[in-house]
Amino acid sequence: MRPVSELTPEERAALRYYEEYEPPEPVRHEPRFPLLRKLLGPLIAVGALLVKFGGVLLKGKFFFSIFISAAFYVWYGGWWFGIGLIVLLFVHEMGHVLEAKRQGLPVTAPLFIPFFGAFITMKQMPHDAWNEAKVGIAGPLVGSAGALALWIAGEAADSNSLKAIAFLGFLINLFNLLPVVPLDGGRIVGALHPALWFVGFLALLGLVVVRPNPLLILILIFSGMELWNRWQTRNHPERQSYYRVRPSQRVTMGVLYFGLAILLVVGMHATHVPRDLFK
Repeated sequence: MRPVSELTPEERAALRYYEEYEPPEPVRHEPRFPLLRKLLGPLIAVGALLVKFGGVLLKGKFFFSIFISAAFYVWYGGWWFGIGLIVLLFVHEMGHVLEAKRQGLPVTAPLFIPFFGAFITMKQMPHDAWNEAKVGIAGPLVGSAGALALWIAGEAADSNSLKAIAFLGFLINLFNLLPVVPLDGGRIVGALHPALWFVGFLALLGLVVVRPNPLLILILIFSGMELWNRWQTRNHPERQSYYRVRPSQRVTMGVLYFGLAILLVVGMHATHVPRDLFK
């Protein structure tokens, strides 16, 4: 590069021009409808995530259903009620899952439905009524143990909120012992005597008449359909073979079933909290 002293006057003037020249700032155009763009921005981002990860979300039906149910229960009865109920339902259903897994039966994760509880689906039925009864009673047994733990915690902390949740847990598990299909009790009493299905159906019918609500009516309808189906196939050889249970097994399941029902009533009585004492 030539030194400045050797430049001609024209070249020196051109050099000073380029040194002092500042390019103009680019013109910035304000976007149209700025407020609308700010409002739609988060929605567009969420939509992009759903498109990208929608397949993964659909595979997580368990997490989605438990989140939606928890939101409904919290909205309906507050945080104590909502979270406590979800925990109780989860513990109950995991009892079924653990026993089904122990028997080598393929089973789905619990699926939660707001105000209808939760359920699992077995892709293969147990080998006989005895094994079905064990899967059926595992839920109330484990669920009752969970409610008992809340009761103990409530007594230790002198918390009426925990005692009330324990009461709800005892009530849920006792209701599930009603001897009608699709409730757990219907699967349990199949190992005792099929006549108990008729007793359970009549008891449920009386409950619907005294305290009608959509959930009881729906269970009554499903119970009636299942009872009619089993009555029609009662003489089928496979059906008769399925319900052959040894006397010792009947006694064992009978003790577990009726004994648990009595203990749940005792637990409900001990954990009942009057409204004026609830805190």
